Amino acid sequence: MRTICLYFEIHQIIHLKRYRFFDIGNDHYYYDDYANETGMNEVAERSYIPALSTLIEMAKNSGGAFKVALSISGVALEQLEIHAPAVIDLLHQLNDTGCCEFLCEPYSHGLSSLANEDCFREEVLRQRDKMKQMFGKEPKVFRNSSLIYSDEIGGLVASMGFKGMLTEGAKHVLGWKSPHYVYHCNQAPSLKLLLRDFKLSDDISLRFSNSDWAEYPLFADKYVNWIDALPQEEQVINIFMELSALGMAQPLSSNILEFLKALPECAKAKGITFSTPTDIVTKLKSVSQLDVAYPMSWVDEERDTSCWLGNVMQREAFNKLYSVAERIHLSDDRRIKQDWDYLQASNNFRFMTTKNNGMWLNRGIYDSPYDAFTNYMNILADFIKRVDSLYPSDVDSEELNSLLTTIKNQGDEITELEKEVEKLQAKVAKEAAKKTTAKKQTAAAAEPVVKESGAKAAKPAAKKATAKKATEPKKSAAKAKKTTAKKEG
Repeated sequence: MRTICLYFEIHQIIHLKRYRFFDIGNDHYYYDDYANETGMNEVAERSYIPALSTLIEMAKNSGGAFKVALSISGVALEQLEIHAPAVIDLLHQLNDTGCCEFLCEPYSHGLSSLANEDCFREEVLRQRDKMKQMFGKEPKVFRNSSLIYSDEIGGLVASMGFKGMLTEGAKHVLGWKSPHYVYHCNQAPSLKLLLRDFKLSDDISLRFSNSDWAEYPLFADKYVNWIDALPQEEQVINIFMELSALGMAQPLSSNILEFLKALPECAKAKGITFSTPTDIVTKLKSVSQLDVAYPMSWVDEERDTSCWLGNVMQREAFNKLYSVAERIHLSDDRRIKQDWDYLQASNNFRFMTTKNNGMWLNRGIYDSPYDAFTNYMNILADFIKRVDSLYPSDVDSEELNSLLTTIKNQGDEITELEKEVEKLQAKVAKEAAKKTTAKKQTAAAAEPVVKESGAKAAKPAAKKATAKKATEPKKSAAKAKKTTAKKEG
C-alpha cells in the first residue's frame, strides 16, 4: 500500500549582536536578545501556533489515520521555552494524540558531522535524551542539520543505535533511481534511509502561493492525484519541509492550512495512507544501498554543503571554530557549552555565502557576507580567549586530555572513598542501634520481676497491718477496764 511520510523541521536561528574588535576581551555576551525574542514570537504567532493547531485537529479528526513526524533542534527548544511556551504546550498536545513521531537531530543544528566525530556524537546523544525527557519516547530515527548525509555520517549515526535516517533524494546521487523506495547506508545496512521527494516537497513549501507557477492554484485533490499517478511499485512518498513554510514562506492567506487539512481525506479516497518514519523503516525492506561519498543536503540547486563552506571566509571561520572542539568537548563550563551550541548553528556560516542561487537571502543585521564574516570572527576571537583561559593553548590536546583524565579518575576515586565512608558510618550507626535495642529489651525483661518482688514484699506488710488493726481494739478494751477500776476504787 502506498504511504505518505510527512515531516516538519522546527529550528530558529540565534541572532548575534553587533560585536566590534574593541569588544574582544571585554564583552562576553554575543546575542541580540530583542531580535531573538521578536523573531521567535513572530514565527510562533504566524506559523507554529496555527500550523501545530491544524496538525492536532487533523490527528483527532482522522481517528489515528493521519501521521506526522517532527524534529526540533535543542537551541530552538531553549528559545521556545523562554519566548513562546504556548508552542511547547501544543507540541505536548500533538504528542498526546499518538499520531506524531519526534525525531532526533544535532542539538545545535550545526555542522559538527562535517568536522568532529566526538562533538557530533555528544550533541546528538544530548538531544536524544532531551527529546525522551520531553515527550516520553527515545527517538529511533535521525535527521541531520539540513538533511546532510554521507556514507561516513550514516555509519556514525548507525553506531549510535538509530534504525533510520532522513536525507535528500538528490539527483546527482540517485541518478535514474527513484526516491520513493527505502534504501540503506552502505557502511551500515541496518540503517535505513528515507529520501525526500524535493519536487513534491517544494511544491508546498516554495511554490504554493506563487501565482506565476504553472500549477497555481494547487488543491489537495490535484496534489494527491500526482502521487497516485506514480508507478505502482513506488510505495513511499517522503514530503519533508520546515514547519515555518506554513505561515511564513507561504502566508496563511494563501489557504495553505486548508490545503493541508484536505490531504488526509483526498489520500484516503485513493487508498493512500500516512506513516511515521519508524513505521516505514520497521515494516519495509531496503531495495538497495545508497552510495554517497561526499556530503549532500537539501539546500540550493547543488544539494551539497557549498552554501556553508563554499568560499574562503566560510572555511576559515569553520576551521577556526572547530580548532577548539576537543577542548570544548572536555569542558564542563555551562556558559562555554551554551555559547558553543549557538556559535555552531549553521546559519552563522550561511550568512557568509557569496553564492548567487537566484533567491533572496535574509542576512539579518549584516549588509554583506564580508560583514557577517567580520562580526562572527570578532565574537569567535573572544570565545577562543575564554576557552584558552580554561585550557591554555600551549598545552597539547593529548597532554590536556591526559591531565583531565587523571583529574577525573582522582575525582572518581574520591567519590568511591566517600561512598565507602558512608557505608562504614551506616554500619556503625546500625551496630549502635542494635546495642540500644538490646539494652531496651533487657530492661523490659527485668521490669516484671521487680513488680513481682514488690507484690510479694507487700503481702507481709499487709498481714502486719491487719494484725495491728486486730490488736488495737483489744488494747483499747483493756485500757477502758483499768480506767473504770480506778474510778470505782
